Amino acid sequence: MAAPSSQVRRFADLDALSGAAADDLIRIAHAAIAARGSCHIALSGGSTPRRLFGLLVQRGAAALPWDHVELWWGDERTVPPDHADSNYRMTREALLEPLGIAASHVHRIAAETDPAAAAAAYERELVAALGAPPVFDLVLLGMGPDGHTASLFPDSPALDETARWVVANPVTSPLVHGHTTRITLTAPAINAARHVRFLVAGADKAASLAAVLDGPPDPRRYPSQLVATRGADVAWLVDTAAAASLGGAS
Repeated sequence: MAAPSSQVRRFADLDALSGAAADDLIRIAHAAIAARGSCHIALSGGSTPRRLFGLLVQRGAAALPWDHVELWWGDERTVPPDHADSNYRMTREALLEPLGIAASHVHRIAAETDPAAAAAAYERELVAALGAPPVFDLVLLGMGPDGHTASLFPDSPALDETARWVVANPVTSPLVHGHTTRITLTAPAINAARHVRFLVAGADKAASLAAVLDGPPDPRRYPSQLVATRGADVAWLVDTAAAASLGGAS
């Protein structure tokens, strides 16, 4: 098994998964704020976290002391912040604006600029705030049907990165409709986090999820395997459809 110490938690559907993720986020944030005065979270893009954000909005601004929460991103597409594909825009519309989170607590990747310069600038901001390596309290991740996570795609250059925390990653994949560049946290940055939560839903993820969790190590093909449990609390929150090809209950 590629990730024997990772915890796999199964849920009937996306709503149940998202509710558990909201509970985890709130619990982790309260503990971080009590221990260190603030909580730093790296958010994920895509459709699965949108449901989580909606549930956090439903619970209201009083569910967390948001003025002690700092929001970052695990990756970003190289588009302007108002573009339909922007991870920032999705989060702004689904979470930031409904809860009235102050802009001073939101750390956007300026991906509309030169990708390499944007990655370097984001890395500097992270290190200034969180040290080297930057230690997030929580990193939220998804997983694509090809096994990628954040913007660590199969066979992409960022998979070999060991010294940088943020890079501009050239990607070739049918999922990005050919060729593009994405800005992403590296595996060393993700692995430095105190807590990591993968949110994985949908039947199109079932084969890759089984390969990542039950198959032999092959991180160039399944980059999600790069996220190890090196001191972090790593858990996979998966729905029934995504878990269909997994082995026995974890």
